[in-house]
Amino acid sequence: MGTPANDELIARAGRIGCAPIVDALGARHRHRSHLHDLVAPAPGHSLTGPVMTMRFLPLRHDLVEPGRHDFGALLDAAAGSRTLDGLVLVCAADDSEQAVAGGKKLARLQSLGLGGLVTDGRVRDFAEASEMGLAVWCRGEAVRNANDALMAWETDVPVSLAGTAVAPGDWIHADAAGAVVIPGDEVAGVLAEAAAIVERDAAQVERMRAADVERTRRR
Repeated sequence: MGTPANDELIARAGRIGCAPIVDALGARHRHRSHLHDLVAPAPGHSLTGPVMTMRFLPLRHDLVEPGRHDFGALLDAAAGSRTLDGLVLVCAADDSEQAVAGGKKLARLQSLGLGGLVTDGRVRDFAEASEMGLAVWCRGEAVRNANDALMAWETDVPVSLAGTAVAPGDWIHADAAGAVVIPGDEVAGVLAEAAAIVERDAAQVERMRAADVERTRRR
């Protein structure tokens, strides 16, 4: 379980949605913060939380160190130094055709207490992910593993996720609209500004509707 403060931020992000958060970040920074074209095994849910990054590289047999450059080994190393409860694993593969995880790896994430997975690669076993209730956002489902194409290289480093930079300590929010990366020390402020944007937009819509009703009445 997350901390009470984190739980409140997660609930707020879920109520606000991805697009207003992107707008709020755009008012603060000029860098790209969003990701498009993600899908989920259970698309009716959202996913929010602080990130743990994992970088994948194209497979190079001569560079692989057994017991180190492995998905499970990297998770073990990360779990040995801190709790992983509530973290969102961000897997940067820079390859929309290869699978970074499947049923067994997703089950491992769940058993370690991670909140979910966001990747610019693919994921296998959508049905299993949906059944276990793990939140997953990716480029689509794969039927073939990528053991001969990708290698898990390192964790807790800045990564490029489909052209968006993600750094350790960032937060990520994903929903049906896409995903957005928020600097960790700005989460509360960004969400407050995003909520204000939602309120302003709603008020503007109401004013426009009232004006349309008035114009119709005068005809």
